[in-house]
Amino acid sequence: MSTVDRVRQLVAPLVADQALELYDLELAGGVLRLLVDRDGGVDIDAIAQLSRTVSRTLDEHDPIAGHYTLEVSTPGLERPLRTTDHFSRAIGTAVKVKTRPGTDGDRRLDGTIVGADDRAVTIRLSDGTDRVLAYDDIERARTVFEWGPSNDGKKAKA
Repeated sequence: MSTVDRVRQLVAPLVADQALELYDLELAGGVLRLLVDRDGGVDIDAIAQLSRTVSRTLDEHDPIAGHYTLEVSTPGLERPLRTTDHFSRAIGTAVKVKTRPGTDGDRRLDGTIVGADDRAVTIRLSDGTDRVLAYDDIERARTVFEWGPSNDGKKAKA
């Protein structure tokens, strides 16, 4: 079992106990990053409580060799897309995708996810064409927050 799998086994029940969803877990470059979410959003108190609980549990079980930094946060408005579930849940959402070197076609894509299954995602590009990408061909992907008119009809400012 990989280190990430061991950490996931320890962390997932702690996240669920706080009525949160484990959106993503990543261990890279000495940083363990947990992204959590729930309907209606996650407040700073929930993040702080979860961070303390996860930190104690990881200290007790010591699944990660060496030093690391624990980061607990939400995925934010522009969410990373790394799993098939992430892509499936983002159908209808604007995305930016960068493909791996050697993948046919443009490496950088902007469009809207119009389909996703267990092997590939379909992105509708701005010219109306669809591009099907195997997940293995994707280097990086994220949703894009699109600023629009506020409730009073005025454009939002960045």
